[in-house]
Amino acid sequence: MEYWLIAISEPVILAIDFVALAVIVVGTLIALKDGLVLLVSQHEMHRHERRHLWMRYSHWLVAGLTFQLAADIVESSITPDWDGIGRLAAVAVIRTFLNYFLERDVAEIRALEQGGEPGKPAP
Repeated sequence: MEYWLIAISEPVILAIDFVALAVIVVGTLIALKDGLVLLVSQHEMHRHERRHLWMRYSHWLVAGLTFQLAADIVESSITPDWDGIGRLAAVAVIRTFLNYFLERDVAEIRALEQGGEPGKPAP
């Protein structure tokens, strides 16, 4: 039974990690393209446009981190020893904190764009 769990989980983990990588790469390429367009455009780059660019990019990063965390959760089911589980837990905690702070930054930017105060929900 354990053999089947490992045999099924390993390709699933690779597939989820690949999706995470693809999401992050696509988001990075889009942000790079949009950033270069803003840089070379004729009109002056406004703070609002830059903020909107970084907000869109952060959505891609949050999505990628979420997929990576999912792969870590699946991987924890086949990790044979406590050392491996500890490493997975450390990576999961780091990714969770990154995700939390990215989400918080997005909420603050959204509040600023809607005329509210950072840290307070928009009306």
